[in-house]
Amino acid sequence: MSELLVDFITSLDGHASGEGWPGFWGLEGPEYLAWLGEQPEVTYLMGSNTYRLMSGFAAGEVPTGQDEFRPEEEASVGELTRASKVVFSSSLEDPLTWANSTLVRDDAVEAVRAMKSSGSGLFSTIGSLSLCRSLLRAGLVDRFRVVMFPVITGATGEERIYDGYPDVALEMIEHRTFDGRIQLVEYKPRVLEHPPLRVPA
Repeated sequence: MSELLVDFITSLDGHASGEGWPGFWGLEGPEYLAWLGEQPEVTYLMGSNTYRLMSGFAAGEVPTGQDEFRPEEEASVGELTRASKVVFSSSLEDPLTWANSTLVRDDAVEAVRAMKSSGSGLFSTIGSLSLCRSLLRAGLVDRFRVVMFPVITGATGEERIYDGYPDVALEMIEHRTFDGRIQLVEYKPRVLEHPPLRVPA
């Protein structure tokens, strides 16, 4: 059976992006970039908004507020272009123009459930906050990973990740610091029907 990883890159206060900030908040370092390059091959899952944004970058559209892509951003977009991608949308039309992208119009939760049970390897989300929330609520997420960058984007932060989430217990399975400033935490999530009656010892 396949594994499903929900993977977020965030500010410390839980925003997925910030107005005027470059990719990685401009704070990626050599250790973090090397780790990114060592990641196993995955099939990426995304919704239509993330597809439109990322395929635009792949086609050369530069993020608002930037004159050009930085080399690290170009490399990241290039890797995404080469990877297999599954896009869940009722508004996009086939054929999708971004290379290696497959459009799925079926219910995302049921489609991912079937993909997990019939396949092998690793599925990973990218962006797509509502898709991630739905997959987590359905109990389909095996690993929940967050890489936190040392900024608080209280004034400019966009895309608050955890709004609308259920209560979730998190069992830590990995943690790491990159370049003395970027913190990775990875958990096994368990959706709670109600708060625990007591705190685990």
